[in-house]
Amino acid sequence: MLKVSGLQTAYGRSQVLFDVELTIGEGEVVTLLGRNGMGKTTTVKSIMGLLKPLAGEILFCGQNVRGATPESVARRGVGLVPEGRQVFPTLTVRENLVATAANRLGRSDAWTLERVYELFPRLSERVDQSAATLSGGEQQMLVLGRALMTNPKLLILDEATEGLAPVIRREIWGCIEALKGEGQSILLIDKNLSVLKRLADRHYIVEKGRTVWSGDSAALDRDSELVHGYIGL
Repeated sequence: MLKVSGLQTAYGRSQVLFDVELTIGEGEVVTLLGRNGMGKTTTVKSIMGLLKPLAGEILFCGQNVRGATPESVARRGVGLVPEGRQVFPTLTVRENLVATAANRLGRSDAWTLERVYELFPRLSERVDQSAATLSGGEQQMLVLGRALMTNPKLLILDEATEGLAPVIRREIWGCIEALKGEGQSILLIDKNLSVLKRLADRHYIVEKGRTVWSGDSAALDRDSELVHGYIGL
């Protein structure tokens, strides 16, 4: 579904990515691991068209999307839950969800308001409430629900559980696990290695803008000392 190879990206004259490689197959959950500042979010921004790469290849469903606009990438079926819970603060919960709603791919099991409320019952209790007044955990549920309303082929979650209370974190992980059970393809960036090892099919580690390790969860355990050296977890 997604193939990234030889990806290089810079912020002005400061190059951040030098050689990032990763692939995600249909229905796979894949993680992107690494310390802060190693290039994980820059990789996501490059995939989404929020940054224009210097070089490399980004293929989504066989089509080259390197340098495409964010709108074009989204229309092709990539949904993003960005770092930092970026809700539309002046809109209500319902308005946030319908603002980006689309079923461009004609899914028969399309995400609707009812399905999102079933996944996150708290949102159904706050449909007319301003997003700015929600708790951090509720805002994260809202952003995830908003991404699902685009009915993406690939869902990218950048630090979706960061800064949340443990009970909310468990709820978010439960929802991600349910999405995996439905065959949703997912790219995950997170620091909770114990959950990621259980949930994900494969893992990639980036170090100073390069992919330095890849493998499944069994390999992650076998190479635990090496992995700890890269990500410090």
